[in-house]
Amino acid sequence: MAKLICFDCDSTLSAVEGIDELARVRGPEVFAQVEAMTAAAMAGTVAIETVFPERLDIIRPCRADADAVGRRYLETVEPTARAAIAALRERRWTPVIISGGFRQSIQPLAGYLGIERVEAVDLFFAADGSYRGYDSAYPTTRSGGKAEIIRRLRDELRPGCVVMVGDAVSDLEAAPTVDLFVAFGRYVVREAVRRAAGAYLTSLDALGPHLAKFEG
Repeated sequence: MAKLICFDCDSTLSAVEGIDELARVRGPEVFAQVEAMTAAAMAGTVAIETVFPERLDIIRPCRADADAVGRRYLETVEPTARAAIAALRERRWTPVIISGGFRQSIQPLAGYLGIERVEAVDLFFAADGSYRGYDSAYPTTRSGGKAEIIRRLRDELRPGCVVMVGDAVSDLEAAPTVDLFVAFGRYVVREAVRRAAGAYLTSLDALGPHLAKFEG
């Protein structure tokens, strides 16, 4: 029976927040504005569905921007992630990325880490690569979206257990749907997330002992 381990991407598998990196190329004022909105959403003081469309309306990322963020994810990958995920696969865990970020940017990182399943938001581009919108119906564009994705994965894959690893309130929202929620604090420590988690880590290679109880 499958055992799923679900990872957030931004500030977990990678040191950066992809949406903030998209904003960075628009100049320091746009970067500061978007970064503040992202931080508020990740801390849970603003609903993600409030800032999600607003940030993209400000940035209007093109295909080249999304590709550049994909490279940035690889440059800032959590240093133990690749080995840790390989070890988890040997222990018969199936890794999944569940993110409010963008599939086109995350896919190269997923390939590098050996993760086949990516649950993330699609950006849409015109033929010339200019911005044409995003999948506004995708669950992770709104509060509770990661929990919704996990419920779908449970229905589809019928796993014996599910573990979620992430840094933000949007990850913590999935806690009622998983067997263990692990707060990850290598890059950002959010005390509300840390306090509510079943485990707390600052390095992904420390996951193993927390998963042993599911491997009987």
